[in-house]
Amino acid sequence: MFRRNALKTLAALGCVAALAACSKPQASFQGTDVTGLEYAQNFHLTDHNGSERSLKDFAGKVVVIFFGYTQCPDVCPTSMQEMAQVKAALGADGERLQGLFITVDPERDTPEVLKAYMANFDPGFLALRGTPEQLEAVAKEFKVFFRKVDGQTPTSYTMDHSAGSYVYDTQGQLRVYERYGAGPQALEADVKTLLAEAK
Repeated sequence: MFRRNALKTLAALGCVAALAACSKPQASFQGTDVTGLEYAQNFHLTDHNGSERSLKDFAGKVVVIFFGYTQCPDVCPTSMQEMAQVKAALGADGERLQGLFITVDPERDTPEVLKAYMANFDPGFLALRGTPEQLEAVAKEFKVFFRKVDGQTPTSYTMDHSAGSYVYDTQGQLRVYERYGAGPQALEADVKTLLAEAK
């Protein structure tokens, strides 16, 4: 009886040890850890080259998504420039980072305008746009706020919008939310963590 119980205990301890050996330590991020939250799961939009895109197209890469518009004076170009800096800082691993820019101003941000805008940052980054209905659906899915603010002329309006980046691991799972103003070092550290996790 004692021997049987001892064997059961040893077997149980062996299972616990095996599980402990196989489990990965919890990742630590500079940005807000949103692992497991059930929003910002996917999108279906057209890139500036005319191709239909969704998250699954970028499997194997860390994906960073930012919502903005090309006539944004400060927040948008700053965020995209920081993303480009991070890609350059990663060296060879930079090819495993995919930057995506989703416009909240499809009225003015035509594919041609978006293509020229992306060229200012990195040729591998993609800009995405959709119909007003598609944009509303994506904004709802990502919990993104945007609003048109009238200017002095019909075409001089601005767009108020959420400013932050969504970071996905190589499996297409949302993992981190980077707040605007955190700086490129925070994004770089989190991208490196996710790339290391994938090895």
